[in-house]
Amino acid sequence: MFSETNAAGASWTMAGVSKVDLNCDMGESFGVYTLGADAEMLKLVTTANVACGFHAGDPLVIDRTIRLALDAGVAVGAHPSFLDPWGFGRRPIQGEDPGDIERMVIYQIGAVRALAEAAGHRLTHVKAHGSLGNMAAVDLDLALACARAARAVDRDLILVVMPGMETERAALQLGLRVAREVFADRTYDDNGNLTSRKKPGAVLHDAEMAADRVLAMLEAQAITTVTGATIPARIDTICVHGDNPAAVEMARVIRARLETQGIAIEPFSRTLR
Repeated sequence: MFSETNAAGASWTMAGVSKVDLNCDMGESFGVYTLGADAEMLKLVTTANVACGFHAGDPLVIDRTIRLALDAGVAVGAHPSFLDPWGFGRRPIQGEDPGDIERMVIYQIGAVRALAEAAGHRLTHVKAHGSLGNMAAVDLDLALACARAARAVDRDLILVVMPGMETERAALQLGLRVAREVFADRTYDDNGNLTSRKKPGAVLHDAEMAADRVLAMLEAQAITTVTGATIPARIDTICVHGDNPAAVEMARVIRARLETQGIAIEPFSRTLR
């Protein structure tokens, strides 16, 4: 059991949490355009979700990111999205046939897997990006398309999911392992999905506030929504978005606070059974 005093001076205890993964979405540069401080983040996180070229990234960026992750001892996975480089994969695309989405996701996973194998690294997981992930979380057909794509490439791939949502149900239905993820820098609606980025306060930039939220979620094994409701959630991994300007400082503070609690930071690909 661990204890901590939060920013308001209130003391609380944490029990039953011995290890957790810290992940980041990265490889989101393109050509001469640079986004995120990937080299710095790789010193702090244990898992990297690598953009596959549909919302960001290109073959050279993917290769460079994987090789940096390999050198840093960081696990890598594919971060597929809708084909939407103009909107960074964050625009909802309606009416796509789930079969077409499945093939697009297979294509993206395959690209990152091939580059990982060429670099001598191993692809461990798949995590849907942006609107694809948010929409799949509440649409079982879309969730099944993502899960089928991962299974088609490699049955041993882990699907990163939001706890209690359709992506988790789809993965378990198809016999995939899941890593249940919470977000350090995002808020949640009462349905368990992320608050729209169009709403004020949906994205957090204060590192200490984010760390307080992470520790509270781990303590409660639950997500707190914008209305104060709590949703029970097993937590395997914590995400800090690489494109958040505060990402490096946020990851540094969160990692330090977790380690102060005696919680080991380890890739979920090693700890999940």
